[in-house]
Amino acid sequence: MNKFEFKNLVKDLKDNLKERSFFKVLRKEVETGANGTQDYVVKKGINKDSIASTKQ
Repeated sequence: MNKFEFKNLVKDLKDNLKERSFFKVLRKEVETGANGTQDYVVKKGINKDSIASTKQ
């Protein structure tokens, strides 16, 4: 392995580490159940605004 190949290898490794760190920092967690997406909320009737245990 000559100097040119070694320099390219080191440069590629640096770029890969930098890219991975960007992905790690910029990733955001998602809140499960946000905006009523996880459970069904009854909209009409006696049990209005309550969460249904099973979907019908």
